[in-house]
Amino acid sequence: MRRVLVLINANAGTVLDRGADTVTRLIEEELGDDAEVELRMLSGTALLDAIRGSASGDHDAVVVGGGDGSVSLAVQTLAGTGRALGILPLGTMNLLATDLGMPRDLGEAIAALGDAHETDIDVATLNGRAFHTISGIGFFSQMARAREAARHWKLGRFFIVAIAAFYALRRSGRVSLDVTIDGETRAFEALAALVTVNRFSGPGWRRARLDEGLLEIHVVEERGALARLKAGADMVTDSWRDNPGIISLTGHEIAIARSRRRSWVSTDGELDREKLPLTYAVQPGALRVLMPPRPPRDG
Repeated sequence: MRRVLVLINANAGTVLDRGADTVTRLIEEELGDDAEVELRMLSGTALLDAIRGSASGDHDAVVVGGGDGSVSLAVQTLAGTGRALGILPLGTMNLLATDLGMPRDLGEAIAALGDAHETDIDVATLNGRAFHTISGIGFFSQMARAREAARHWKLGRFFIVAIAAFYALRRSGRVSLDVTIDGETRAFEALAALVTVNRFSGPGWRRARLDEGLLEIHVVEERGALARLKAGADMVTDSWRDNPGIISLTGHEIAIARSRRRSWVSTDGELDREKLPLTYAVQPGALRVLMPPRPPRDG
C-alpha cells in the first residue's frame, strides 16, 4: 500500500473556516482507502521544517496544503528525488496547483488528489535553486510587493492583480539588461523581465503544458508612459501577447545581467534579493507530481 505524508498549514484560512477536524476527516476519507496516510497539522517553522524533511522517510508521496511559499519549498525539497508532490491549494495565487488543474474548493481538491496519477513535469533553477513557475525582476518584483499589500484588502483576485499592477507601474523605472539566451546576448532598455518554466500558452497566464523542456523570457521594453500603461493593462487583461512592447523569447539557459550586484527578484510569489547575473536553466521532468484527471472536453 502506498504511504502518503500530508502536511497542512493549520493557520490557512480555509482550514480555520472549515475546522481542522473536518479537513482531517475529508483527507482520510478520500485518500485513506488506497493509501496509508500520515497527516500533520502544523504552522510556522514547524511546517517549514516538516517540508524540508519530507525528502527522507518511508513515504512514497508528499501532499502539501498551503500557499505558494510552502509549495515552493516543497518543490525545492522534492525535485530530483522521484518522490511525488501533491498540492492542496490554500494560498492566494496557487500558481502550480492551477496549472496542474487542481480545484480551488478544498473538498473538490482533496477528491481530485484521490483520483490523481503521477507524472513528471519540468522545473527550472535560479542561481542553482529550483522553482516551478515564474521569476521576474523590475516591474514584476514591484508587482509582487504591491500584491502582498493589496491582498489584505479582501478584494477579489482580479482586483488585487489590477491594483498591484497600477502601483508597480508607478514605482518601476527603466533598467538596462543584457539577456543571454543559449549563448546569444541581446541588450534591452526595459521595465522588467519575467522568466517562465515553459510557455504561458494557455488562457489567463496559464501554461497549457508543463513538459515542454523550455524556458521563456518576457521582456517589457520601456517605450514611454503611455506604452507603459498599456503594457500593464494588457498584462491584467491577458492580451499581452499582442503588445509589441513585450518581447518573448525561448531557450534552455538564460542569464540576466545589469550594472548592480543584487536585485529584487520575485520567484513563485516569494520576493528575495538575488546576486546578479541571474542564471536560469530548465530541468526537464525533474519533479514528480500528483495530477488530477483532466475533465473531458465538450464534443
